[in-house]
Amino acid sequence: MNRVHIKTYGCQMNERDSEAVSAMLRARGYRMVASEDDCDVLLLNTCSVRDAAEQKAIGKAAYLSHRKKRQPDFVIGILGCMAQNRGAELLDKLPDVDLIVGTQKFHQVPDYLDNIRAARAAGVPISSSIVDIAEEAGSQNTIRDHVLAQDVAAASGGVGEEIAPQVSAFVSIQQGCNMDCAFCIVPKTRGDERSRPMDDIVAECRALANRGVREVTLLGQIVTSYGRRDYVHTDGISPFVQLLEKVSAIEGIERIRFTSPHPRGFKQDLVEAYGRLPKLCGYVHLPMQSGSNRILRAMNRPYTRERYLEIVDSLRAVRPDMYFSTDIIVGFPGETEEDFAETRELFGRANYDMAYIFKYSIRTGTPAATLGDQIPDEVKEARNAELLGLLQQNSLRRTATLIGTVEEVLVEGRDKTGERFMGRTRGNRVCVFDANPRLIGQLVPLKIERASVSTLYGELALAGVEG
Repeated sequence: MNRVHIKTYGCQMNERDSEAVSAMLRARGYRMVASEDDCDVLLLNTCSVRDAAEQKAIGKAAYLSHRKKRQPDFVIGILGCMAQNRGAELLDKLPDVDLIVGTQKFHQVPDYLDNIRAARAAGVPISSSIVDIAEEAGSQNTIRDHVLAQDVAAASGGVGEEIAPQVSAFVSIQQGCNMDCAFCIVPKTRGDERSRPMDDIVAECRALANRGVREVTLLGQIVTSYGRRDYVHTDGISPFVQLLEKVSAIEGIERIRFTSPHPRGFKQDLVEAYGRLPKLCGYVHLPMQSGSNRILRAMNRPYTRERYLEIVDSLRAVRPDMYFSTDIIVGFPGETEEDFAETRELFGRANYDMAYIFKYSIRTGTPAATLGDQIPDEVKEARNAELLGLLQQNSLRRTATLIGTVEEVLVEGRDKTGERFMGRTRGNRVCVFDANPRLIGQLVPLKIERASVSTLYGELALAGVEG
């Protein structure tokens, strides 16, 4: 009973948490399997940002209960944000779940599974499910282990299909959030803001570089708030920018990205970092949420549309070719046609390359859940569709300007077809092209020949390189 599959819902933070749990389990002797049909233990790492995400995970767990009736020793676990948000009440709907572990207890999963296995091996009946959603000081420091593709290849002894080395990785630097946005459940599911020691993060990035990783993405709920209570500003440089400087100095790391920031974190030191740190990619995820100052106040977002546009303009002044993505919520309680028109206008002026556009959904336990003047679903749907249409126009216009240019691309591996290769530009655009497998992990010049809304196609422009 040692074969484990983890199914992950939600954000990049959840992906990173799942990877860390996988590494801990592998170190304990568990086998991670790619198919849920082959596992003895299935862990659902869940999301609570929207109700639909929770319902999807609940539906999956209910479906798995049927399998448990056929396989009594099959173990079902629910991890992460939904576990933290709902806790033991999940057992009312899902009595067959064996394990519920919150966001500050991922590192306890191996011990809990060991206990379940030992009890069943000894024939000891387990009277109740394990539920652990308690807070734990220092839990942010436990998300540090990685399972890279090259580790999987080494463990298999080269048996089976060829596994390309992994050249990009997520690094968790901070967890929790103190912002208290009116619509957001994250402070409840992730707890208060907690940062990891800077030296530990740098050591983790250096170790990844030594294992062949060339690009790191620094992760946090409000990543730009990193270390603000633990480190001093030095010569006007925030702890987060100090961290960027240290990671940038690591030999072997060629690109740095980060997500998710908050607009208030874009002070002058961070803006200027884009001009003096060549490894910092010219791509910014800058959540707007709304273009209406009235709605921003109702959301408890501490900036105005004017300040937001100042940040966009200052970043483009440093790097004219900067790429932007954002988060938008349409249909927040009380959002009028005039409010939405302001969002639409700012959305167009910012000229986004990518956006995550959400229809507001009530999250019980948030301030916005009790507000009146909820917006009808059909209005939310229409506003959502309108912004998606603008986004498609923006993306097509931007990709069209790249045809005929040469872009630097980090070769990541084969594309979905397995016949060609893929990589990303510094602006985070996916590229597809012909190449030699030996170029995986290399930065190569690619001449762009055609483009779709989100993908660029081209040929290598480096003399002597075999395509």
